[in-house]
Amino acid sequence: MIREMVLIDEEKCDGCGACIPGCPEGALQIIDGKARLVSDLLCDGLGACVGECPQGALTVESREAGAYDERRVMAHMVAAGPNTVRAHLAHLLNHGQTEYHAQALAWLKENGMESLKDGGGAPGPSGGGCPGSRAVAFSREDAAAASLQGKRPSQLTHWPVQMHLLNPSSPHFHRSDFLLAADCVAFALGDFHKDYLKGKTLGIACPKLDEGQSAYADKLKVLVEQAEINTLTVMIMQVPCCRGLLAMVQQVVSGASRRVPVKAIVVGLQGEILQEGWV
Repeated sequence: MIREMVLIDEEKCDGCGACIPGCPEGALQIIDGKARLVSDLLCDGLGACVGECPQGALTVESREAGAYDERRVMAHMVAAGPNTVRAHLAHLLNHGQTEYHAQALAWLKENGMESLKDGGGAPGPSGGGCPGSRAVAFSREDAAAASLQGKRPSQLTHWPVQMHLLNPSSPHFHRSDFLLAADCVAFALGDFHKDYLKGKTLGIACPKLDEGQSAYADKLKVLVEQAEINTLTVMIMQVPCCRGLLAMVQQVVSGASRRVPVKAIVVGLQGEILQEGWV
């Protein structure tokens, strides 16, 4: 059938990943340093990702393609978590796709997951959530004890830290200074804990490999507007795909009802600070 689909100009695409948060369906992924349309069935052709590309590499064209499959999309959304489900449902309504929205709600009902549309979580294998995703705040007494033993203490104040797992409504985020770091930063930067994590709450993400990144934008918005974080620091590596993380933060903050200062720090492959400043 002929329908509208996203077209990627590979010569213009630099793999920055800025388009990924704009595709809640997961039809776009960064593969081998380029944005790729991984499935016709997942692309709704509405072009929400087009305006996010700083290189102008994305357009919408009419071409032969498989029919968009809302049921397959919903299976992908549920795997990415409740925030992604809600973002997808809002995405459909914002573009007037009431038929697809109805199909999505029907799929959730058929699979006993109606609570996800309101942000409820899916039960784990034994009826509860994964223990590794339960919010835990750490006492600073533990860090002090480590110092007395001659060890360099961890500056981590809470668990979990991966963006898909953390709950932005947890009390430890309230009015904190929040640090969003690309996964590789802590491995490249030897003094990450001492110089950058100390005194901050943390979220980590990979703008190149993580799926369902629209959930990250939702959580950042909650951190800004409801948790009322004081500042937001973004630490990324010098590689192009990491820029997508900063672009997502800037998009969220610019559209938020509350203003928060944002600092960007770019880390070199051998741990040198290449750029640091408020944006």
